[in-house]
Amino acid sequence: MPAFDTPPTDIGCTIPANTPHAVSVTLPSWSATVAYEEGRDWVLSKMKSGYPRFFYHEKIQQLIALVEQRYAQPGEAALVLPSYQVARKCRAYMKRHTALVDPNIRVVEIAVPPPSKGVSSNISVVLFPESERALAKSFWQHTGDFISSRMAEYVLDTLKATETPKNETTAELFKSKPSTLRRYAKRLESPSVHGSEDESDDSREFSTFVEERFGRNLDISFVKQVKIAVRRRIAGTLDDNLDISQSLHVQPHSTTREVEGLTEDDVYLYPTGMSSIFNSHQILLVALEPRKSVCFGFPYTDTLKILQKWGPGCYFYGNGEPEDLVELEKLLESGERILALYCEFPSNPLLKCPNMKEVRRLADKYDFAVVVDETIGNFLNIHVLEYADIVVSSLTKIFSGDSNVMGGSLVLSPASRYYDLLKKTMETEYEDNMWAEDAIFLERNSRDFKSRALRVNVNAEALCDLFLHEPLVKEVFYPKYGRTSQFYNDCRNEDGGYGGLLSIVFHEPRHAEMFFDAVAAAKGPSLGTNFTLLCPYTVLAHFTELDWAAQYGVDAHLVRISVGLEPTSEIVEVFAATLASLK
Repeated sequence: MPAFDTPPTDIGCTIPANTPHAVSVTLPSWSATVAYEEGRDWVLSKMKSGYPRFFYHEKIQQLIALVEQRYAQPGEAALVLPSYQVARKCRAYMKRHTALVDPNIRVVEIAVPPPSKGVSSNISVVLFPESERALAKSFWQHTGDFISSRMAEYVLDTLKATETPKNETTAELFKSKPSTLRRYAKRLESPSVHGSEDESDDSREFSTFVEERFGRNLDISFVKQVKIAVRRRIAGTLDDNLDISQSLHVQPHSTTREVEGLTEDDVYLYPTGMSSIFNSHQILLVALEPRKSVCFGFPYTDTLKILQKWGPGCYFYGNGEPEDLVELEKLLESGERILALYCEFPSNPLLKCPNMKEVRRLADKYDFAVVVDETIGNFLNIHVLEYADIVVSSLTKIFSGDSNVMGGSLVLSPASRYYDLLKKTMETEYEDNMWAEDAIFLERNSRDFKSRALRVNVNAEALCDLFLHEPLVKEVFYPKYGRTSQFYNDCRNEDGGYGGLLSIVFHEPRHAEMFFDAVAAAKGPSLGTNFTLLCPYTVLAHFTELDWAAQYGVDAHLVRISVGLEPTSEIVEVFAATLASLK
């Protein structure tokens, strides 16, 4: 159990520190967060890292620069994506949303020699007018369908070993020097942080220690077995801390989930959690008749953007209250038909829950799919699969915990009326774009998922109690309390808790800023980390639409807290001392 260590405080420093593939980044003060959103140079110039959907990792930046040098015509820019199918979707998205008339947007496929048999390392490059860089990045951000920093590192190292004419448009010439491949494959045998060539041995050794402190990774040649293990863990058919090299030889007979017949064959892996949400919508658009969807409750920002920008659009019930389900039924009763209802259980950042029993009743009566994002609740605490047709989750969060790898999952419910149709659709539409090395890190990190989830439940409740008795705090958002707590309890497992995420609002906005600046904890984006992590959520996620967010109860000075594994007494002591300093 980690102690409450001194967090990184330098703007732009990775969280965790000394972790080149870190998911979070340090924004240590309220003013720094605002300046980041405003694009101020005193912050942006110091950003060494960032949340991967919003910030191109250093290796990805270098890879983009390389392919632009080799393939771009004058006035063209590039975006690197994990497959031709994803690149085609990007091209279609850009053509649909660009203000340019008939822009030249093209795709180049690049075959890259794999590091191991059975590992796909090919990429596709979308080339487009330089003026459309922001539009291309919005595809990257909204969909989450992108290459990881580890994949970029491998591809970059491999392509640097080749000499290819600038205007070459096919992949045949990409045959890496054998010595380069051997050197990289050797590193993958015991994956660690891959530093630059001029990095000192001491620095590289320390980075390796940081990345491997929870145990040695499996060899990359085991990636097929590793992904089976991850999928079984998500399906509830593989316990924590088992030797997967032995346990995978035995076919599991039961699942800890509530739906009979669920196996790892119903679990699909994606490079990010947002990718699983995006692709669930894409799959439903193919499998069912394209119609508008419903976004129920105030969601994480890009979920709403996906439903608005792809397909016929969506209806937004941003409050997520029981009265909204009544209004939805009136809409459906009038003859309107919808594709699907999307919701989070609980929601981010207000931790509210829809009445899943009522949602299921409406879905059965009016024939639409239900997609539930269980990231914050997680399946050890809650059972929502029995009410959903599809359950999605960000594996980047508490499933991994270590904040050094991205991943997502999509689970089909065998109880769904659409199950056979969705399975058939997945046969033609699904592609596994999770990079092999990321899967290896994810499997290793998730071995103690259960014990960690139970621990943060305890810590979060203790911290929540502190805030509930604090006069300076106006509101505490946590699934255990509030009007929708009964709906959470309807889906809570017998031994389940209420998760590790909570949000607070102070009576005085200045106290929110003072509190955030003073508390001795890590500060940056993401959640579900093994260490306590805070952010001024509304500023980060909705800076350009603060008034809009306020309509749905999301205060501009809301502070979101993801509670970690530190000793309970230390967490309470640190936050209590910070609150006391405000008085």
